[in-house]
Amino acid sequence: MTGKALILGGTGRFGRHMAEAFWNAGWRVALFDRAAGDLLRAAQGADVIVNGWNPAYPDWAAQLPGLTDQVIAAAQGSGATVLMPGNVYVYGAQSEPGFGPDTPHRATNPLGRLRIETEAQLRASGVPVILLRAGDFLDTEASGNWFDRIMAPSLTKGVLTYPGDPDVDHAWAYLPDLAQAGVLLAERRQSLPRYAEICFPGYTLSGAQLAALCAEALQRPVQVKRMNWLPLQFARPFWPMAKHLLEMRYLWTTPHHIPDQPFSALLPEFRPTPPAEALAQALAPVLQTAPRPNSYSPKADDAGRSALPAT
Repeated sequence: MTGKALILGGTGRFGRHMAEAFWNAGWRVALFDRAAGDLLRAAQGADVIVNGWNPAYPDWAAQLPGLTDQVIAAAQGSGATVLMPGNVYVYGAQSEPGFGPDTPHRATNPLGRLRIETEAQLRASGVPVILLRAGDFLDTEASGNWFDRIMAPSLTKGVLTYPGDPDVDHAWAYLPDLAQAGVLLAERRQSLPRYAEICFPGYTLSGAQLAALCAEALQRPVQVKRMNWLPLQFARPFWPMAKHLLEMRYLWTTPHHIPDQPFSALLPEFRPTPPAEALAQALAPVLQTAPRPNSYSPKADDAGRSALPAT
C-alpha cells in the first residue's frame, strides 16, 4: 500500500532519510517548507505525515508543544497517519536495560519529561500515530550527531573518543534502516493500533565493540579514549546546549538496549544492514574515505535522476 508522504523537516536527519525511503518505495513525496508553506493545506491528500521537526535542545520547552499541535491539526484535517521518531529519553536513568513498548516512562529530567509530554499529547489527540523509537543515530552524512561530531573525528589518529564507559551496552540505529522500517510500517498502517509505539532494535554496541567495527572498516587498529566532560561543565554558564548534553550523560554509563521483539514479529521481512557496513557508511563522510557499496541507494526516475520532488 503506497500513497503520498508529506515530510516535515526534510533536510534534517530523520526527515531526509524518510523522504528518500518513501521515494525509493514508490510513494509520492512532498517536502514541506515551514518558512513559506501552509501546513493544513499541504497536508490535504497526504496519507502519512512524517514529523521530522526537531528543534535544538534549548528550544524544546518553547517549541515542542506548539509544533506538535500543528502536526495534530494537519493530521486531523487530512486523516493522515503521523509517523514520528521517538528516542529512549522517556525511560529515565533508573529503568531496566531492555527498552520496549511496555517499559514505563519514568524519566524525571527535563528533556525526558518533555518527550513524555509530547508523546502523551499525540496519544490524547486521537489521530493515528506510528511512533518509531530508536537509539542514537548513525548517519550517512556528517549531520552533527554524537558519532560524527564527537566520536569519529579522532579516528584519523586511530582513536575513538567515547563519551562513557566503553564496556556498557548502548542502543544505536542506522538511519537508512530506520527509514526502511518506517516505510514498511506506513504501508501496513491500517492494521496497526491507532497509536502504535514501535521500538526499533537497531544495534546494541558497547564502545569497545564500536571501536572494533571502526577498526574493521578502516583496516587499522583503533583504541578507545574516554571523552573529557570537563569542558562542557565549564561551558554550562555560557552555552545553553551544554547543560542539556550533561543532562543526558547517563545514557553513556547506563547499559541499555532495544530487544528484537516484538519488532521482528511485526516486520519479519525486514533485513538490517550488517553493523560493519553501517559503520563504514557512517565513517566515510567524517573521514572522507570511500564508503563500502551498500544496498541503500536512491531509486532513479524515468529520466535517470535520483532527486526528490519538491511538492
